[in-house]
Amino acid sequence: MQRFIRQLARGTALLGGLVLIAVIALTTVSIVGRSLNKLLHSDGAQAWLGDASRWLLDLGLGEVNGSYELLEAGVAFAIFSFFPVCQLYASHATVDVFTSFLPDRINRMILAFWEVVLTAALILISWRLFEGMQRYVNNGETTLFLQFPVWWAYAASFAASVVICVVGLYCAALRLAESLTGRDLLPSS
Repeated sequence: MQRFIRQLARGTALLGGLVLIAVIALTTVSIVGRSLNKLLHSDGAQAWLGDASRWLLDLGLGEVNGSYELLEAGVAFAIFSFFPVCQLYASHATVDVFTSFLPDRINRMILAFWEVVLTAALILISWRLFEGMQRYVNNGETTLFLQFPVWWAYAASFAASVVICVVGLYCAALRLAESLTGRDLLPSS
């Protein structure tokens, strides 16, 4: 089971990483295109390049339409995609100033408690994400420039949030078992 959960979390993170790389590349192309478009419209470029400036502008050199919409959807998906790996390896930010002096058994119980709370919060977020997706499916709202249905971004993020819930439930169960047995059952960061 642990191998499946590990592969699921890593696979989701890799997919999120690929989406993030694509969004970064798209944003870079859009910014460079917008800057070149602005430069080619300047009086200096018109005088220096002449017809070449007009030719480049006629090619459509400029900002990528809808890049903000794709950036918004892609980053949301990437965030949800990276979360399962963070959860599996307990890589979330922790403040253990007050608990570092406590016995190992107490620290395991604290870790198990917060793992259960976090998992409950993630399930709540996933449920609300699903409800939001349903609302956009029913009202048919689309994005401004690309006109793709808003619910597509919600669906992608919801799919990743389902993985978060699966990994979260698994981690919560194993953290509880760790607190009872005193053995390490989950990988550490």
